[in-house]
Amino acid sequence: MRVAVCIPTHQRLGALARCVGALAHQTAARSQYDIIVGIDGPDTGEAAAIAAIDPDARVIACPKRGPAATRNTLIDHADAELILWLNDDVVPAPDLVAQHLSRHADLDRDAMVLGDAPFAITQPDRLFDRLIRETSMVFFYDQMNAAHGDRDPDHDSKRDWSYRHAWTLNLSMPAEPLRRLGGFTASLAAPAFEDLECAHRLANHAGMPVLYHPEARVVHEHQYEPEQYLARERSLGREAVRLARVAPGCATDLFGRDLLDPRERDAARTIVDRFSRDAARCEPRFLELATMPADAIAGPHAGQLIAMLYQQHLLLKRVRWHEGVLEALDLAQAA
Repeated sequence: MRVAVCIPTHQRLGALARCVGALAHQTAARSQYDIIVGIDGPDTGEAAAIAAIDPDARVIACPKRGPAATRNTLIDHADAELILWLNDDVVPAPDLVAQHLSRHADLDRDAMVLGDAPFAITQPDRLFDRLIRETSMVFFYDQMNAAHGDRDPDHDSKRDWSYRHAWTLNLSMPAEPLRRLGGFTASLAAPAFEDLECAHRLANHAGMPVLYHPEARVVHEHQYEPEQYLARERSLGREAVRLARVAPGCATDLFGRDLLDPRERDAARTIVDRFSRDAARCEPRFLELATMPADAIAGPHAGQLIAMLYQQHLLLKRVRWHEGVLEALDLAQAA
């Protein structure tokens, strides 16, 4: 069994170089894996830089159409049984490829295998960074790691976490069903729900579970600022409406309702109008988390206090998401 390690990228040469550099020194034999980089847009030095790091890696320049379309080009160039998707801003552990290969070799069915991806600790380490790392603000690894090992290991290794956890920053899958079901939906051009929509089809039409294998590990070198985080939530609201138009079945399953129902605009407006003032009062304190050291919360109750901070920010998160939904629905109504 071989794996094609596929990395879409766009103007993040430093991060990409660290990723490929780690991939070039894996414990797995090089005959077991390929490295294929897809540039989403013109080549701005990526091909030369990667050739200097690993002459065997392939770099493909693609039109600027977003990560979904770039991934489809990588699928076309991959000739291995498995594809391992990585973000360009992750640093793989030395045994990452070996872990993914081993996990698939142990399976008696096709599956998506999700590896762990803890955020890197940057300096100075801030309370906001710690909140991102230790809670479900962006991903749900905290919940998965807390649940993993609660029962017997054999049970945990077979637990289906569902397509909702199929994030392509460290995710492997068989190539054949991915091709058969059309790859990624290119019209979902923003990096938002395109990975979950693809996984939704793999789960529903190919019966593929999402299995968590924390031993397959990368470090995610991505630092958020509070303002970026809130802007991301608003963008996710807008992209949720796009998902509802492009893949209504997936969107209804993911959000539990039809965002294109005319009543959804009124519901989003009600939430924004009702809670915007409270959210505005919360925002300055939320932004201040980036000015506080990570160890501002310490001691035996640190976990509970971090959880409280997480809960307190959810109103602000909810308002920003619904602002994005409302913005997308208003634009559609005006068109």
